[in-house]
Amino acid sequence: MKIIIAGAGEVGFHLAKLFSHESLDITLIDLEKDRLNYAEGHLDIKTLRGNACSLKVLKESNVAESDLLIAVTAHESVNITVCALAKQMGSKRTIARISNIEYTSTNQSISFEEIGVDELISPEELAAEEIQQLLDQSAFSNSYEFEEGALTMIGTQLGTDVPFVGKTVKEAASVYPDVHFMPIAVQRKGTQFTMIPRGDTLFEAGDTVFFITLEEGVKEIQKLSGKSNKPINTVMILGGSKIGINTARELCEKKFRVILLEQNKLKAMEISEELPNLMVIHGDGRSSELLEEESIESMDAFISVTENSETNIMSCLMASSKGVEKTIALVENMDYFHLSQAIGIDTLINKKLLTANTIFRYIRRGEVVDMTTLNNLNAEILEFVVNTDSKVANHKIIDLDFPRLATIGGVIREGKGVIALGDYIIKPGDRVVVCAMPRAIKRVESMFL
Repeated sequence: MKIIIAGAGEVGFHLAKLFSHESLDITLIDLEKDRLNYAEGHLDIKTLRGNACSLKVLKESNVAESDLLIAVTAHESVNITVCALAKQMGSKRTIARISNIEYTSTNQSISFEEIGVDELISPEELAAEEIQQLLDQSAFSNSYEFEEGALTMIGTQLGTDVPFVGKTVKEAASVYPDVHFMPIAVQRKGTQFTMIPRGDTLFEAGDTVFFITLEEGVKEIQKLSGKSNKPINTVMILGGSKIGINTARELCEKKFRVILLEQNKLKAMEISEELPNLMVIHGDGRSSELLEEESIESMDAFISVTENSETNIMSCLMASSKGVEKTIALVENMDYFHLSQAIGIDTLINKKLLTANTIFRYIRRGEVVDMTTLNNLNAEILEFVVNTDSKVANHKIIDLDFPRLATIGGVIREGKGVIALGDYIIKPGDRVVVCAMPRAIKRVESMFL
């Protein structure tokens, strides 16, 4: 598979890094020599210096033979133009990174596909959606919905008082036979060790366990884990970034009480004019005095989305010390992810990871309609559509030669989620949610071709 990436910034480099691990033919285009030298020195990819809007540069990249072109420069107008040109020159599929959320909203009068852009992706909008989902499932540190909640992935850390701690998966299933969820991944406390749980896998205190669950299973997990979805009504946001503004806008529309802190006076005034229902405070959100003045202790959630990862982490820690139970920090450094629970922050989010998740499904074999990567876990969750010729079609799950490093978490049939056990027969048209370790992905893909 040949992929061209226009833009060697943070998102472009991260995508190139992920794709290079898949042994794909990658060409990275950028104007800055230093960026390309760094990428070439760290990744097994081709680089091409030049303006991606140039017809000459696109021809040099062999765009006519490309299966996918991804334009992720800092300028959305450039990205749209590159995609439009690439499509006319023969690229099979094009994706443009944009920041204007007007472009992604439903508008029947404008068709970007007609001008050559197959998909628009806004990292800022993806981050705002992720934050909203985390607030909706406030009891958990991770949450992801498939098919508008037909199945949901949630992650939670097990305390010592959780009744199935000390039991194996098989023993827990026999004690709680009527539950509506299934464990799909486990990370041992204080380690980077990730496992796909089997019947003999033991649940231990401190484990972070990820479940696929039905709607009713969410409450069951809350009850068993001793956690509850505390209603969130008041939210404080640090940073008037695009993510901060998008999040504030959505929360205000849902009648949340929202306070946004912005250090730049002019920007604070502009945000206040744009969102009249939002309380905007001009000040340094890193100041403990300011946070106390604005009654930080009365907030149900604190979200820090400035452009500085360290500021976001420290401010969330400060909010947590003031009694705020739900804290979310935007970080750029992927190395911070394994620290989130250890240092007392509920959830870290990363724009590069969210963008990569959205784009990554286009390189997977089989009909992948959705996917996500678990924070700090070396595993992917993919949603496959079963075709009539798929190896899994018309077979019981127990009879499938499924790799041990992967598991089927659930099935969506005609819009309804099912926690599928061994005797469940997979049918054509089903959407199957699979959790797989990297070494098992190719084999899993082959079963859905």
